[in-house]
Amino acid sequence: MSGDHSHSEDQIDGGSRFNDSHKHKDKYKEKEHKHKDHKKDKEREKSKHGNSDHKDSSDKKHRDKEKEKMKHKDGSADKYKDKHKDKKDKSLDGKVKKEKENGFASPLHVKSEPEDFYHSPKHEKSLKRERDDDNDSEFKPKKIKTENDKKVKKRKQENEDIKPKKTKNKKGEVADGKKKAKKEPEEKWKWWEEERYTDGVKWKFLEHKGPVFAPPYEPLPSNVKFFYDGKHMKLSPEAEEVATFFAKMLDHEYTTKDIFRKNFFKDWRKEMTSEEKAKITDLKKCDFNEMNEYFKAQSEARKAMTKEEKLKIKEENERILQEYGFCIMDNHRERIANFRIEPPGLFRGRGDHPKMGMLKRRIRPQDIIINCSKDSKHPAPPPGTKWKEVRHDNKVTWLVSWTENIQGSIKYIMLNPSSRIKGEKDWQKYETARRLKKCVDRIRAQYREDWKSKEMRIRQRAVALYFIDKLALRAGNEKEEGETADTVGCCSLRVEHIKLYPENDGQEYVVEFDFLGKDSIRYYNKVPVEKRVFKNLQLFMENKEPDDDLFDRLNTSVLNKHLQELMDGLTAKVFRTYNASITLQQQLKELTSAEENIPAKILSYNRANRAVAILCNHQRAPPKTFEKSMQNLQTKIDAKRDQLSDAKRELKSAKADAKVRRDEKSKKAVEAKKKAVQRIEEQLMKLEVQATDREENKQIALGTSKLNYLDPRISVAWCKKWGIPVEKIYNKTQREKFAWAIDMADDDFEF
Repeated sequence: MSGDHSHSEDQIDGGSRFNDSHKHKDKYKEKEHKHKDHKKDKEREKSKHGNSDHKDSSDKKHRDKEKEKMKHKDGSADKYKDKHKDKKDKSLDGKVKKEKENGFASPLHVKSEPEDFYHSPKHEKSLKRERDDDNDSEFKPKKIKTENDKKVKKRKQENEDIKPKKTKNKKGEVADGKKKAKKEPEEKWKWWEEERYTDGVKWKFLEHKGPVFAPPYEPLPSNVKFFYDGKHMKLSPEAEEVATFFAKMLDHEYTTKDIFRKNFFKDWRKEMTSEEKAKITDLKKCDFNEMNEYFKAQSEARKAMTKEEKLKIKEENERILQEYGFCIMDNHRERIANFRIEPPGLFRGRGDHPKMGMLKRRIRPQDIIINCSKDSKHPAPPPGTKWKEVRHDNKVTWLVSWTENIQGSIKYIMLNPSSRIKGEKDWQKYETARRLKKCVDRIRAQYREDWKSKEMRIRQRAVALYFIDKLALRAGNEKEEGETADTVGCCSLRVEHIKLYPENDGQEYVVEFDFLGKDSIRYYNKVPVEKRVFKNLQLFMENKEPDDDLFDRLNTSVLNKHLQELMDGLTAKVFRTYNASITLQQQLKELTSAEENIPAKILSYNRANRAVAILCNHQRAPPKTFEKSMQNLQTKIDAKRDQLSDAKRELKSAKADAKVRRDEKSKKAVEAKKKAVQRIEEQLMKLEVQATDREENKQIALGTSKLNYLDPRISVAWCKKWGIPVEKIYNKTQREKFAWAIDMADDDFEF
């Protein structure tokens, strides 16, 4: 295409796109004459170039623009070029396609098209190439006549239909003002497609704002009083704050436990003044009721807040999130998981923890260690304070750390589960478990051989490894320093934790396990074992007291050292992950049927997940609202059954009517009734599946295994194979966490 035409299109006025269709005929005639003039102009240009020095291409463009200004009466062409170039480009793309269909060799006759057509910017490059290629081709204005007014009108109409969908402003909004539906996936960082760091380096640049501290204590109003031995007593701010922790929990079961009350009172006295210590000597004489009622009223007031008040709080929380909830890591903005420091309060613990009721002290800036890169802007501590330390360790993943006072354990602020660092860790965990799959048969053969070893330590190690493999037990000895809760794992089992039955319920060589595992969750299981394992257990228990160690020649360090020799990176947890993932994959193959609909397939998935949760002993107490929610669900099922009965009666009546009438209308009525019955049947089945699923999951926690032990690629592959939306298995947060798996897993993935 000539330079004249490539720039004349740029200058078409945006307002002319909405001209009435009856004007097009006159325009076409005018344009034919313009094309003839254009050819003469082109010849004059060639003669100019032949008689003068070669000029810069920008001068040529300037001359072209001047010519087009003469052709178009509307003087707003330059303004249109600046503001509506994208819309013009869209018209060119559409016209080039139409003209090719009509046999035009050169796109020069685009000039004759209606000025309201535009093309998509994404085709701009290809269009420019076409212009350059055809620049020297001979122009044939007569061929314009093959484009009639009808086609022009049709294209204009089509164009107007497309316009609202294509036109976007800078904010990513479409012409009708609605926001773009999904922008996140375009901005998603596919870190799994990049090379990983080596030598233990986790990041090269890290910058963040530090933690958000708990708000300072606000003293109680003067009308809220504390009573000791029936008399009002004004407490010091420090003692009052700790008293409020107990008052808030007054209705909770914890405050009735002796160990909780004892630990609380001991730590509370440490915060009292000498006068308060002398007077307050018995917790039973303390009356926290007014405090308790005050906090209940505060809670109700929060629930009764207006939408405007809630919105104000939400906006403030969002402001804090945007400031403190993100960091810059290696030029990417990553979400931080827990940027708020936990407020002071009373320690609860799991089960009957011996330290429950102790005071969790307020964390202050001088307790905080900051980790960031040297070349970053270091987070500033609150005015008048300073950090304990600022480190620059790029071989760790935490941003902030401190030591809590109850158990002396180190707490961290880490990145969100959807971050690169967390995702890489997950991916590596499942890849290690997949490596175990290749050598698990060899390892099993070896520990079976070790059951016959002459050395007691090797026999004990082999039996313990059998339990870790077969029952997915934790290794044990995983307690944090200072923790004294009586929880055990495989290596720390005591004689009192197992019972041996040569025969039980028709099965031989049965072992009964009964102990408190992690988080004081009871592990109870009766399982038949191999004869040699049973005989070894009898040997291990000989001449031992109930509180003696079952595996007295074994600990986790010895076991893990042996596991490392068997396979690089192998630990007891890798066995747990492997057995959980392989169980899910096998169960999905067995339970999923091609004939089932989507709700039935999801029930099959949950049943497979449940098998894993039972294997890993992921239990939970039935929810408090379980019975009520089941009643509500049953009411819905009953109502749906009644609705189905009515629909079937209506279908029967419609069929009888159709037999008599034998017309098209009655046939359509029958079809409509059939579809209604089918729809209600599907709805009823969905509710019944939901009820079955809820009942079966009453005491099983599916989430723990799904998020921590099951390779997400197994679930994603299953979804893709059977056409199940991934949203049915993983919620939004979980999909962000497992974005790497969703992207890389195909429907034929095998763990």
